[in-house]
Amino acid sequence: MVKRFWVLLTGLVLLSVMALGQAKIEGAVDTLRYAKAPPYKIGLDIYWLGNSWSIQFAEEAKYEASLHKELIAELYITDSEGSVAKQVANLELLLAKEPDIILVCPLSQTALIPVLEKAKSKGIPVIFYGGFARTPEVADLITAEISVDDVWWGQVLAEWFVKRLNGKGNIICLSGLAGCDVAEDRWLGAQEVFKNYPEIRILAHEYADWSYAKAKLVVTNLLPAFPQVDGVWSDGASMSVGALDAFIEAGRPAPIITGEDYNGLFKRWINEGLDLIALSKPPYIGSEAIRVALKILRGEAVPKHIDLMPPIITTAADAAKFVRWDLSDEFWCHTRLPDTVLKRLFGE
Repeated sequence: MVKRFWVLLTGLVLLSVMALGQAKIEGAVDTLRYAKAPPYKIGLDIYWLGNSWSIQFAEEAKYEASLHKELIAELYITDSEGSVAKQVANLELLLAKEPDIILVCPLSQTALIPVLEKAKSKGIPVIFYGGFARTPEVADLITAEISVDDVWWGQVLAEWFVKRLNGKGNIICLSGLAGCDVAEDRWLGAQEVFKNYPEIRILAHEYADWSYAKAKLVVTNLLPAFPQVDGVWSDGASMSVGALDAFIEAGRPAPIITGEDYNGLFKRWINEGLDLIALSKPPYIGSEAIRVALKILRGEAVPKHIDLMPPIITTAADAAKFVRWDLSDEFWCHTRLPDTVLKRLFGE
């Protein structure tokens, strides 16, 4: 995993917000061998359409493709439903359609190696979105990768957490989909920080599938066993909201908590004076993946590694700069979608 800059801490104060729209890019790929005349056929596998982030991601990709109708003849979209086996099968199905390029968010890179090798043998470039290659072998099989460094993500949330607790406290940790690279990398990053603070006691670490309902149930079941919980480290905002509601329904004060740029969480933060930190993995990664795909198919040089620079938000005042009161809780605040699409998807 490529190491990113580290945000300097001064006492307990973390830089409250960083500008989005920048990116750390590395390497240049000569794509002349992929150049061809349009129109193009693009294969896009969605790792899971089980929450509003992934739905918005798919919409960001589809909207971007709609802006280039003269270049894109077909956009084939498959849903892997969180299943590694189905993702492998989906990529086989996409290859059978002889696309010009494939975009995929890998659930298990090891499992994808045979199908990635097949794509390479056919001269079909592959873009990873939402995750970076974990080994040189996998990196050699893809043309480009676009994401946020999830190990760094976990580190940032954990570092804020331990500083906020003065290095001592009882915490519950919630991760997304078990086995998914994104969830595992975020948890790996958090553990790298927590291991340096022996007085941070991890009461429980549970997978809650980035689900409000499952996180609420998990935390509800844990609270009776733990009369003192000082914070919840959560790698997904829907889980953060579920955890908060579990505390409230148990008649316990809201803990310090970690989250994301999720509209519902931002509304709660502003209205209830919560103590939290939020990062962003912008769903417009889908849009960016389409843009990079078109560059590759035109034979333009592209970066091998595009590490998006998410904002770090630690105050309700900064959350207020991004929240959309006119949209539902399920909206994710960093987007390239126009209001017409956003109101269709998330209008109250």
